[in-house]
Amino acid sequence: MDLTKHQRRPRLELKLRHHPDNLHALYRESEDPVERSRWHAIWLRFGAPAPQMNRATGHSIPEVAQTLGYSTRWVRDTLHRYNKGKPMADARHQNPGQPPLLPPELQEAFRQALLQPHPRDGVWTIRNAAEWLSERLGRPVDPRRAWNWMKRLGFAPLRPRPRHRDRDFEEGEAFKKNSSSPFSS
Repeated sequence: MDLTKHQRRPRLELKLRHHPDNLHALYRESEDPVERSRWHAIWLRFGAPAPQMNRATGHSIPEVAQTLGYSTRWVRDTLHRYNKGKPMADARHQNPGQPPLLPPELQEAFRQALLQPHPRDGVWTIRNAAEWLSERLGRPVDPRRAWNWMKRLGFAPLRPRPRHRDRDFEEGEAFKKNSSSPFSS
């Protein structure tokens, strides 16, 4: 709905399906905080007394927004939701989400495989784990995803600490023996 600069929004008419007393009961009995806020807004708009405005019932949309701490847009959207008969509850809580990448039986197989030495080189690297998962799932698996699953199952990739390629092993050992550490006794 495009409004020109000086045009007002059309008046929002409510298709009241509940008695104002029932709106108050729905608001007070709701346990879901989102649903409770929505019922509260509807009750304030069409059921709550507003004596300062000399009206028998109902506050204006800006008054409801200020009372609840929401924007007038949120109040209007809530009223539209009520008019369309949509549920007042927050549907995000009912979304189970996407199933995990690894089903429970494959998780256990992966855990058992990680307990054994890797068949090719004896060490489970992140790339080895990603290849193993790719073979079982039948699609490519990113090494970062394999790393996440290794951590989730309590494992870490094994690799030696980096060493300088030009180091002298004997010189390092001699340094260790001759250096005095404040922690040695």
